[in-house]
Amino acid sequence: MSETTAGAPLGGAARPSDKVRWMQIVAGIVCMVAAANIQYAWTLFVPEIQQTHGWTRASIQTAFTIFVVVQTWLTPIEGYFIDRYGPRVIVAFGGLFTGLSWIVDSYASTLTMLYVGSAIGGVGVGCVYATCVNNALKWFPDKRGLAVGLTAGGYGAGSALTILPISSMIHSSGYQSTFFFFGLLQGAIIFLAAWFLRTPAKEEVKLSDKVAQSRRDYTLAEALRTPVFWVMQLMFICTVTGGLMAVAQLGVIAHDLGVKETPVSILGITMAALPFALMLDRIMNGISRPLFGFISDHIGREATMFVAFTLEGLGIIMLSRFGHDPMMFLILSGMVFLAWGEVYSLFSATSADTFGTKHAGKIYGVLYCAKGVAALLVPLGNLLMEATGTWATVLYVTAAMDLTAAACALFVLKPMLVKHHARNRALFEEQQQATGLRATA
Repeated sequence: MSETTAGAPLGGAARPSDKVRWMQIVAGIVCMVAAANIQYAWTLFVPEIQQTHGWTRASIQTAFTIFVVVQTWLTPIEGYFIDRYGPRVIVAFGGLFTGLSWIVDSYASTLTMLYVGSAIGGVGVGCVYATCVNNALKWFPDKRGLAVGLTAGGYGAGSALTILPISSMIHSSGYQSTFFFFGLLQGAIIFLAAWFLRTPAKEEVKLSDKVAQSRRDYTLAEALRTPVFWVMQLMFICTVTGGLMAVAQLGVIAHDLGVKETPVSILGITMAALPFALMLDRIMNGISRPLFGFISDHIGREATMFVAFTLEGLGIIMLSRFGHDPMMFLILSGMVFLAWGEVYSLFSATSADTFGTKHAGKIYGVLYCAKGVAALLVPLGNLLMEATGTWATVLYVTAAMDLTAAACALFVLKPMLVKHHARNRALFEEQQQATGLRATA
């Protein structure tokens, strides 16, 4: 296990220029933007697929669940290859599968074929997402929240650039042609950008002097034996469920609330409530990741989690009460996404702070499986809505999960991390003393 002193350069060599480090972030963001539509533009295709084939809404949304489950639950395996072979090959492979996914969807005439396309997309996007986040963690330990937030923000906000073109092409050329064209385009962009990525050398990184960070690199087995890992896993599941349900079901919720086609005007821009909300939500989702990541670099991860998770929970409650008004639907859905997107920067940064970066791909890969667990709850939202006759029940349940996670951040996770880092410091000092005694013997 490697030992590092907080705030000191590893290996004593000079740090790289900012240009070298930020170019890695730019390349990662490009890849994430190109991969984002498989998740975030999915809701645009659901009504068209249902109208074309007559499949039930729940059966079509199963494809979304398959995508998320495959994307998240294979991340530990992808993390192994990332840590072993580096980012270039893994992201290039991910680009090929990301493009292939929508090409398969464009030809899908059966639910089985649609599900196969979703599984392929899960593999591709999983490779891209896990690798780019992992690369940002390793290049910027001194600005980890910001770097990961910017990278993850590319995934959260990337589809904002293509929501209108995709929606327009669906209506003009059909959803099949849209799948095919954007599949080719997105896959090619990721494949080309992948070759700009590389892993930093030890002498090219520096730890933070503001946020407590591990002085040792835990293995996956060691991380899994710590209670703090499982607390983070549970909090991750609670917080990601509400936002993921909104991603998959926002179009359906808008339809059921009667605001889907209602025009809304802001700053001279007039658009139907749903596509307007989708575009705004992607922007808010993208902004939240670097914003809250930057804040967490200065005030701590746990305090930032408390603020963000509380904001998300309150936003969901208000959406359930006032979402029937088109303007409130637009504003409140944006608020929910602003407070949700940061989970992907805060948990990845906290994981690296807690367990080190040598095995970050594998450790965060297992932690990221929380998203797959949450994805299994998305179809249950439809069932709960049908059983109760209202989306309010679903939204109240997810809001309660967010508020529970917010309380855990301050009153459970924070004390556990204080003890965790104290044990690491004590162990490091003991090893340093033992090394000194052996040197003088």
